Amino acid sequence: MEFGITPDGLTLHIDDEVLVCDREATIPAGTDRGYIVKDTRLVSGYRVLLGGFAPVLLKGATAAAFSARFEFTNPTLVTARGPIEASALHLRIDRTVGGGVHEDYEVTNYSRTSVELDLEVHIECDFADLFDLREHVVRRRGIMQSTWDEVEGLLVTTYRNESFVRALELAVEKCDSRPEFANGSLIFRLQLGSGASWHTCLKWLPRLPDRRRPTSLCHALVDGTEAQLAAHRDWVSHVTRIRASDAVLDIMIGRAVDDLSSLRMAPAHQPGANPAPVDDRDGWVPAAGVPWFVTLFGRDSLIVSLQTLMLSPRFATATLRALADLQATDTDDERDMQPGKIEHEIRHGELAQLHLIPHTPYYGTHDATTLYVTTAVEAWRWSGDLAVLESLRPNVERALEWIDAYGDSDGDGLQEYATRSSHGYYNQGWKDAEDAVLDAKGMLSPLPIALCEHQGYVVAAKRAWAGVLERAFDDDSGARRLRAEADRLAEMIEERFWWEAEGTYYLGLDGDKRPIETVSSNPGHLLWSGAIDPGRAQRVARRMLERDMFSGWGIRTVASSHTAFNPFSYHFGSVWPHDNAIAAAGFRHYGLDDEALRVAEGIFDAAKLFADYRLPELFAGLSRDEGGFPVPYLGANVPQAWASGAVVHLVTTLLGMRVDAPEARMSLDPSLPRWLGSLRLENLRIGDATIELGVTRAADGHHELEVGQSAGRLEVSSRTPARPARARDEA
Repeated sequence: MEFGITPDGLTLHIDDEVLVCDREATIPAGTDRGYIVKDTRLVSGYRVLLGGFAPVLLKGATAAAFSARFEFTNPTLVTARGPIEASALHLRIDRTVGGGVHEDYEVTNYSRTSVELDLEVHIECDFADLFDLREHVVRRRGIMQSTWDEVEGLLVTTYRNESFVRALELAVEKCDSRPEFANGSLIFRLQLGSGASWHTCLKWLPRLPDRRRPTSLCHALVDGTEAQLAAHRDWVSHVTRIRASDAVLDIMIGRAVDDLSSLRMAPAHQPGANPAPVDDRDGWVPAAGVPWFVTLFGRDSLIVSLQTLMLSPRFATATLRALADLQATDTDDERDMQPGKIEHEIRHGELAQLHLIPHTPYYGTHDATTLYVTTAVEAWRWSGDLAVLESLRPNVERALEWIDAYGDSDGDGLQEYATRSSHGYYNQGWKDAEDAVLDAKGMLSPLPIALCEHQGYVVAAKRAWAGVLERAFDDDSGARRLRAEADRLAEMIEERFWWEAEGTYYLGLDGDKRPIETVSSNPGHLLWSGAIDPGRAQRVARRMLERDMFSGWGIRTVASSHTAFNPFSYHFGSVWPHDNAIAAAGFRHYGLDDEALRVAEGIFDAAKLFADYRLPELFAGLSRDEGGFPVPYLGANVPQAWASGAVVHLVTTLLGMRVDAPEARMSLDPSLPRWLGSLRLENLRIGDATIELGVTRAADGHHELEVGQSAGRLEVSSRTPARPARARDEA
């Protein structure tokens, strides 16, 4: 069985452009679908008529992440020249997103007689802000006007609200008949002899103040523009190629890597900034997800960077630089902004530009600042690039200052959050829905809240940066200070957050410093951070894998035994792939290999049943049973960066990879499931070394390691005996 998230729709995307339509190519007016660029919906309605009637869909499908083909025929038509029998005509629409939208229309007459009929294309614009779309309320705040240039075949619709101006050009090119404009539609008069064809190009060209007039190519369905194709090939050629002996897992990994490639976007750091060149492989950051989160998110981009280090540290380096440009230097309560803090989300639409929302950027996340420190260290461990680390050192040090001065708002040694903004997010952990942090009775926990994982992130960050101070900057006293602070916080985690009755850690402490007695997945992040007592790790893992927490497809965000549990909620009972990958990595950190394998297998089994073997952002927390399947969460972003990154993260975890590029060392501790015979990595780059790795699981459960090195120097150690690569592989 295979189940799609949006079975009646198609999503095309590249960089900051997203087009969501029906499988008939239509964009129904009054829905949240459309063509969106930089947080503004330019096209809100689209339909095509053939002879005055909707054509009959034969098939609509994506050809690539940014392109789709739609095949139609005609119903029985009655025209002024006589009837046209059904299925006499073939209409093909190819639609490609990138630098605008390029559509190729082809109509072929397969009847034995000549035909005359009209092809009508109706496109509506509303220039709605993305935040209005998410609330399902479109508010017209400005003035919209359209002009038609008959000579140029150009329809321009412009929207103005004070300083906010957006426009869309509809340009007819290479048309076999003269276009007309009437009653809100472009009309093409077709006269086709038997066997004859007709063609036109229709371009949807966004006008944005910070961009030149875009161009798009005719018949660029699969490849897109030359620049897009070259950028994709370049990115893929510079990342690690992962091969799995299990055919389905191999497809799943390939899908995840392709999606991560398609989710690359230019950071456009500030409103009005020019995007990075399309061929700048070191300048692209991961967009969080399609269609709602096509922007730079602090937390999401950093977690994706950590997940995908095995592919390449480029996401991490680009993300760290982009976030450094946005690191707060001042205080602005309306934006939850404080000196040293890393942004949560930046937007470029009407509401942001006119300061009706605080996302310019908005800083209402507590964990991004701490994750920034950890990501900087991990990027160095994988790349060995000391120059990059030195350039980021001032940003890391400001982040550490924020942790101590503002992250701990009451000076009790714990990290706690509380919004100060009138538009701020109540919850500021990764579970940031309004109802994400509830107490045992299902009541909203009062602010400020100290989540358990936020403490763990700080422990990990300070220990990691302490190592950098010693090794890279000869600052032993600073390293000792950070380690002592981390150790004190680790002790406080055990004293204040341990929940003996449940054998796990409290979700957090509320504003009155009372434990939030909710069994949740959050302690999995404590294990990932390496912040807890090893003697308690197995109890935590065991609790997270009990039936009320583990659905069979993955670990739920909260236990089904909780009074407010809802498997269809966003954060209070659902299953999130990235959350599970983090827990699995945490289990392996403490030597709990079987527990990690159980989580990985559940997530992989779920991915096998979703369309195209693609993991969604999240899915319902219903229990798995015989003949069952993972139930979609209909509002999930697909593709979504940290869901795709979870696949790579799980593979890294199965291999037990630990990397130290500055010392040219890597260690492996593989643990493959019974059904997975082998994993192979090609073009794995660590520091200046490029190697190939093969791990094979024998029937007795032992693993055999094969190492081939093609460039640079890297010492590889493993508890699994290694042998040289076969001569064919070395060649």
